[in-house]
Amino acid sequence: MKNILLIGGSYGIGLELAKELQNDCKVYLASRTNENLSGLNVIHITYDATVDTLDTSMLPAVIDGLVYCPGSINLRPFRGLKLETFESDMQINFFSMIKVVQSLLPQLTASEQSSIVLFSSVAVKMGMPFHTSVAAAKGAIEGFAKALAAEYAPKIRVNVIAPSLTDTPLAEKFLSTDEKREKSAQRHPLRRVGTTEDIAQMASFLLSEKSSWISGQIFPVDGGMSSLLVNG
Repeated sequence: MKNILLIGGSYGIGLELAKELQNDCKVYLASRTNENLSGLNVIHITYDATVDTLDTSMLPAVIDGLVYCPGSINLRPFRGLKLETFESDMQINFFSMIKVVQSLLPQLTASEQSSIVLFSSVAVKMGMPFHTSVAAAKGAIEGFAKALAAEYAPKIRVNVIAPSLTDTPLAEKFLSTDEKREKSAQRHPLRRVGTTEDIAQMASFLLSEKSSWISGQIFPVDGGMSSLLVNG
């Protein structure tokens, strides 16, 4: 049975992924709270990615899969953004992830072939107004993932999922009314916003043996937004 570590996962995509994996893998979930984990077959570790150092002694000697879930959505005009906003987005999305990956290299390389799954955004490929800060942080993730995948092949596979707007607590303010939800849905060729299941199922695939010949890739899971024109 594979050992999978989810950083974040007490809500949203991470929580859905924990549900997806719990019957087939031994799931370790490091997050600030365990309030949504009742009844799940996971081992919880209290951990705040923004301030804590991960205690790797609480984890097994071999980690077969790592998923880093924490992120941010700061959408504001560039002229009003302070440097601190860029630093904050880089910290939660990128620098904290770097600390985790570096600390876990011994366990990841101890696996026959481990898989790291990271999250970017459709805004990196498309270029969207008001996304300068989050797109910069997510763009750093994409570049890092490809370089890391090259450096550690074939021992560690590294892939990135780039979603469009997904119905999670983090995106709640953008989907808080029926009007907002419908407007967001119509921006996508597939005429709906993403669900946590959409993203978790892709992450589950990238952690599995079914993707054992895939590494260094960016996967848009975005309702067609990044590659298809909306008709009408």
